[in-house]
Amino acid sequence: MDSKSILNKVKSHIPTILGSESFSKFSVLIPLVKVDNEITILFEVRSQSLRRQPGEICFPGGKIDKQDETEKAAAIRETTEELGIKNDDISDVHPLDYMVSPFGMIVYPHVGFLSSAEELTPNPAEVGEVFTVPLSYFLETKPQIYQVNLDVQPEDNFPFDQIVGGENYNWRTFKMDEYFYTYNNKVIWGLTARIISHFVEIIKN
Repeated sequence: MDSKSILNKVKSHIPTILGSESFSKFSVLIPLVKVDNEITILFEVRSQSLRRQPGEICFPGGKIDKQDETEKAAAIRETTEELGIKNDDISDVHPLDYMVSPFGMIVYPHVGFLSSAEELTPNPAEVGEVFTVPLSYFLETKPQIYQVNLDVQPEDNFPFDQIVGGENYNWRTFKMDEYFYTYNNKVIWGLTARIISHFVEIIKN
């Protein structure tokens, strides 16, 4: 391969996150809805029949499918499917910062408005219940933050003989912040709480 070919390849390359082609990609929506003339955030409680994280609190959303033209389209589609509403019931959808999880996942959060919280027909296969929390609560309440240590554990056949230090190699450990909010005995934590905190920072600033 000559230098011209190399330069043409590099110049035409569009940078992305290295290795992201193997990441699972998800899109979620922070649904804002007025209840008694107050802006609230609507949450879902995941159905107990789900294999992954049953009973946990989350936003509407899910894995981005091939037919989704954009991350935004995926967030809207998932929200309509889970809450039993139409596209027209969702307005002013805008993206927030996307998040790269240490567990091989990229999450694209969005925020948008629902026309009403009274005409929802949640899909029972995915949603156990829905509830709302006044936005003012999050504006006035700081999350509790705790750290989780993630340790490196090479697999049994890892070639220690090929690296300096061998089995005594000094692996870097990683600390991950986990965010928690508690409202009326509802514990909102993890990625959902982290996204809320980010959203609150944006609208406060």
